[in-house]
Amino acid sequence: MDSPVNHPHWHALESSKCLELLEVDSKEGLSSEKVQRRQEQYGLNEIPVESGRSLVQMILAQISDFMIIILIIAAIIAGVMGETGDAIAILVIIIVNAVVGVIQEHKAEEALGALKKMSTPSSMVLRDGFWKTINSVDLVPGDIVRIEAGNFLSADLRLIEAISLKAEEAALTGESVPVDKSIKILEEETELAERTNMLYKGTVITYGHGIGVVSGTGLNTEFGKIARMLKEEKRTETPLQKRLAEFGKKLTWFLLLVCLFVFLIGVYQGGTWLEMLMTSVSLAVAAIPEALPAVLTISLALGARRLVKKNALIQRLPAVETLGTVTYICSDKTGTLTQNKMHVDEVWSSNEESLHQAMLLNNDTEQSADGVLLGDPTETSMFQFAIDNLGDDLSSYHLPRVGEIPFDSDIKRMTTVHRSDDHFKVIVKGALESVLPLCSHIPEGVEEKALTMGKEGLRVLAFAGKQSEGKGESCTWEQGLEFLGLVGLIDPPREESAQAVHECKLAGITPLMITGDHPVTAKAIASRIGILENDDDEVISGKELDEISEDQLKSKLETVRVFSRATPEQKIRIVKALQESGQYVAMTGDGVNDAPSLKRADIGIAMGITGTDVARKAAHMTLLDDNFATIVSAIREGRRIFDNIKKFIKFALIGNTGEVLTIFLAPFFGLKIPLLPIHILWVNLITDGLPGLAFSGEPEEE
Repeated sequence: MDSPVNHPHWHALESSKCLELLEVDSKEGLSSEKVQRRQEQYGLNEIPVESGRSLVQMILAQISDFMIIILIIAAIIAGVMGETGDAIAILVIIIVNAVVGVIQEHKAEEALGALKKMSTPSSMVLRDGFWKTINSVDLVPGDIVRIEAGNFLSADLRLIEAISLKAEEAALTGESVPVDKSIKILEEETELAERTNMLYKGTVITYGHGIGVVSGTGLNTEFGKIARMLKEEKRTETPLQKRLAEFGKKLTWFLLLVCLFVFLIGVYQGGTWLEMLMTSVSLAVAAIPEALPAVLTISLALGARRLVKKNALIQRLPAVETLGTVTYICSDKTGTLTQNKMHVDEVWSSNEESLHQAMLLNNDTEQSADGVLLGDPTETSMFQFAIDNLGDDLSSYHLPRVGEIPFDSDIKRMTTVHRSDDHFKVIVKGALESVLPLCSHIPEGVEEKALTMGKEGLRVLAFAGKQSEGKGESCTWEQGLEFLGLVGLIDPPREESAQAVHECKLAGITPLMITGDHPVTAKAIASRIGILENDDDEVISGKELDEISEDQLKSKLETVRVFSRATPEQKIRIVKALQESGQYVAMTGDGVNDAPSLKRADIGIAMGITGTDVARKAAHMTLLDDNFATIVSAIREGRRIFDNIKKFIKFALIGNTGEVLTIFLAPFFGLKIPLLPIHILWVNLITDGLPGLAFSGEPEEE
């Protein structure tokens, strides 16, 4: 049978072995017959989208609440007994509540739709010996695909050729900088973010070119696995919904017992069963705080309006109240706690002017007409740093490039040659271990300094260069170089992040960092902003997380504050462990990999600027400024609203108690029903509704 092997570790196989298992010739590609058979077996390369709940299902969900059911029964009894006005009044309350709920749900469950849209319209593939452009949905396992800078990948690929190739994978893995790619075989246990010989659906090629063989399509991609998790992961009820459901059940059972008691006592004392049934209906209506749904909705809507002014856009109204109950904030690093912008944090050199010129020349950054720098974030940051330090007149530093050896992920360096008036300048940039052997003299302490910078979470690059009379051959360019210096780069923390973390701790909220980034980088940022307070604080990697049990994880969560190289499955696992420990969890994220955990959290918070559509539609709230400090401000507002809702419920129950006692005691004194359902509804809506709105505007307590 013509069927590619569904291998779980393509990265651990030689590229030639991958081609063999996928039964494809790298020079000819797949035949038309094989393509047809594989399309029949694996289907189209797309993420299937299932329709959400129907309008009828949404309405039934809204009226299935215990308190609503009691009101429906009361309306039916009132109608049967000829009290049409009472029945209509009760039904109006029910309908208004259902309409509000359906409108809220109508905008939900769009994340899978966004996942489907995140695909490229075409791909360049090799079939029947010829390169051709096809619609990406027609890709099948075994297709040979040509990759160029700017491509938005539409399938998972095992690389068989990579020339200076880099991919932006932040949306999938959380890695903050483009990843260098190669065809080197890797260990089986290599984490997703470190599989440098693989390319993944939903990521972008930022530099270089290459060729890959399709190893997975549709739901069999890493992207597809997230889609499955997103579909399977149920959205949790908010703390308010849980508490109100529990409150409704207790109130309903208590009400049924009281109504039954009043009915039986009244009939026993000589009252007619119709009269006592009407008394029981009146008692039920009196006990239920009918204004609660309206007051809740209005309070949450007003809160959402205030939060927008604070750069927090609420997508699901109950999330406003949930903010007030948060005890843990699980935050992504890149773009939330940091600026999502590489920055030169430190340089080490005995001749900084020469180093600055090297940073300017050995650089592929381009400048648009309006001054915007275009290119790899690492290179643009060094280019900006160089022009900031070399002064306004850069003409003497700009030298035309006349030769280059492009960056290679295997040798980890890039070399450029530049012509001056009477000489040529060679500049080499790369990893320290790649540049040092090319230098004729190694400065004292350079390796120790690079190690120190690395421990501080900096990405360290080394520069070297030389000057010669002639251009020479490329084989001589990287000989006899002079070491120019080290450059340390980092995506720096936002200025307000440290203060926001401090405020969280003062408010009894524990901040966690859960990132796909490298452990050293994660620890450095967490230490800078105060999430970690000691140098020996533990950081758990994704690999270590896989090796511990659920009970061990819950124990670790009491002390561990940083998780690195976390996969989508692991993020959900952390959120669930916290929830099972009785915590209310806010989860932030911007990538596709964050969507399942955003949906699972008590409140998912997506980034509005850098976030993907998938993340935003899976979340409950969007940060319009991508700022962690905004979350703290929103939580303060949420606590105020939650406190005011509790005040209103206490007020409504105390007020309704008077009505309940009046109706309850009347039969014992031989009196007729003092209040009919229509009277009670009117009194409740006026005496509960308007004060309820006043409660929603109460300022926060100390």
